[in-house]
Amino acid sequence: MTRKKTRKPVRYRTLKLKLTTRQKRSLENFCRSHDTTPTKIIKKSIRPLLDNYSGSAPCLPQVSANQLDLFGEKNAGI
Repeated sequence: MTRKKTRKPVRYRTLKLKLTTRQKRSLENFCRSHDTTPTKIIKKSIRPLLDNYSGSAPCLPQVSANQLDLFGEKNAGI
């Protein structure tokens, strides 16, 4: 008989979000009209942004050595 694997529990983190009165009212009206909860709407909205960056931070674009530096410190004396 095979042993059933136990799942690792999911850890949740709390996040505080401040909304204006108008934004809160708008969110509540949207949720009422779509028959859902504010938490589900917020999670669904930010999911594409969070799923792509779960590993390491994205690298910054590399600047080549011969690129002209117009506003840098090197040309300040000219």
